[in-house]
Amino acid sequence: MNPRGMLLMLAVLWVGVLVSASAAIQMRHQSRSLFMQLERLTAERDRLSIEWGRLQLEQSSWSTLGVVEQEASSRLGMTIPVARAVRMVTP
Repeated sequence: MNPRGMLLMLAVLWVGVLVSASAAIQMRHQSRSLFMQLERLTAERDRLSIEWGRLQLEQSSWSTLGVVEQEASSRLGMTIPVARAVRMVTP
């Protein structure tokens, strides 16, 4: 092979090395960015899971009979009727 052909092949190989290195750097950057996004989303999932558990506990406490009875009497002014005021209706 003549020196001109060797120089051309060297130039092509050098460009190939630069393109390959640039692609490797770009992929590494993208990998780090995606990993950081994954970590943020994992933290958000954990936060939402904790909040969901708290809301389930709150819902279960609101549905207890004592809380319902207290809310009915304080907010709505409802009272338990006396026994003689209760009428049983049968079909």
